[in-house]
Amino acid sequence: MESRREILIGLSISLTGKFSDQGQQALDGLRLWQSYVNGRGGITVGQAAPQPVQLVFYNDQSRASLTRENALRLVRQDRVDALFGPYSSGLTMTVAEVAREHRKVLWNHGGSSDEILNRGWPNLVSTPTPASDYLRDLPRRLARQAPALRRICIVHSTRGTFASHVARGVVQAATSEYSVQLTAYSALDVDVLVRGLRVSRPEILILAGNFEQEIQIMRARQRWPTSIQTVAAVAAGIHAFRDELGRAAIGVIGPSQWEADASFPANIGPDAVWFVRNFQERFGHKPEYTAAGSFAVGLIFGECVRHAGSLRDNDLLAAAAELDCFTLYGRFRLDSAGGRQVGHRILLVQWDQDHKVLLSAAEPPIRR
Repeated sequence: MESRREILIGLSISLTGKFSDQGQQALDGLRLWQSYVNGRGGITVGQAAPQPVQLVFYNDQSRASLTRENALRLVRQDRVDALFGPYSSGLTMTVAEVAREHRKVLWNHGGSSDEILNRGWPNLVSTPTPASDYLRDLPRRLARQAPALRRICIVHSTRGTFASHVARGVVQAATSEYSVQLTAYSALDVDVLVRGLRVSRPEILILAGNFEQEIQIMRARQRWPTSIQTVAAVAAGIHAFRDELGRAAIGVIGPSQWEADASFPANIGPDAVWFVRNFQERFGHKPEYTAAGSFAVGLIFGECVRHAGSLRDNDLLAAAAELDCFTLYGRFRLDSAGGRQVGHRILLVQWDQDHKVLLSAAEPPIRR
């Protein structure tokens, strides 16, 4: 039987539903990666001629049940060569289960909950920084810049595992000089939350929920106690946060997996200048870190194929475990013990008028 000419990359992605904005960004990032790779002839597997990349994707509507159906279809019917992940930690865990059942590597760009790693899945290659590190650097930074602020309130959702891990990372990083209060919710009631804040009177407020929940809390900012002088929110890492809140977003700190202004010495693939320019030209808007992350996981996949000389999942997994490199997204290096992404670092940003200011420095160069 004649071998297939294309390398099939399959993914379930949210093009409608609550994750649609991020899902579309991720898909656009992969479409740009496909054009980048195919414009250079494709991916070379061993001694064979380069093969073009073809994307096969299905809309999961931000639903776990449909995500599983899509993943099974990609593996069983489409027989894709590589299975790429969706956006969101919950949906990523759904696909990870399918990947484990069928002994496929899951190339994860959109799920950052620590729970994904805690499950012990051996067939996972992740590019993003785990959730527990999202705001881990914040207490240390504030201790230098605002040493008088000591009372922290972390408001986090208990739906799923992502937000709880973000909160846990802050608690672990806060020194004994901080007084930390955890306020958890399963169903958000902003009025109840505001009343609680007026009683506890924190000086630092940290929000970890989904995008809509954090926006609801931020819209009540005028009702917060005047004691709150510093605000951090997970959602502040994306431009939609400023679009929704306007001037109310000014001064809010957020985590970001990638920013165009961060300078990385990319030795795999194009630099950020090329990425931003070509993304805007093709799609008519700026890329978020979700697009950069999906583009980068494509680059990592291609590099692993080059090193392995094979498309077999076990060979690619072994190549990923040995890889230590930089893309425009930052450093890629996996912890040999558990497959945790330890090379990539989260960035801290702060809103100033209509743009984000990068607070944290880029990663140091790799020492070989």
